[in-house]
Amino acid sequence: MNFPAELKYTSDHEWIRIEGNEAYIGITEFAQGELGDIVYIDINTVGQEVAKEAVFGTVEAVKTVSDLFMPLKGTILEVNKLLDSQPELVNSDPYGDGWMVKISIQDIAEADGLLTADAYKEIIGA
Repeated sequence: MNFPAELKYTSDHEWIRIEGNEAYIGITEFAQGELGDIVYIDINTVGQEVAKEAVFGTVEAVKTVSDLFMPLKGTILEVNKLLDSQPELVNSDPYGDGWMVKISIQDIAEADGLLTADAYKEIIGA
């Protein structure tokens, strides 16, 4: 299983790649493996400010539907439009083309509370 060291992680299985005052967010390889084949992603919060740990959308897999939680307080700038027609990208490339949203970060200091790759691996027992 892959856990890129340059990303930060949440105990809810989201990853975040911070680029200045913006960030990309998706779900981890572990999460997509647990969910199974992803068939639909519902994110209707574009333009909205979403609090840290609040739900910003859902992901639907063959097995279940799961909420997506915001790692940092921010405004959702963009949803990955590729996922409209290719939700399976979350399964095949969760840290690349399978990203879900791009946000504008409200408080970068909140990132200090996120998990490193090693800390996340410990939580999931990898």
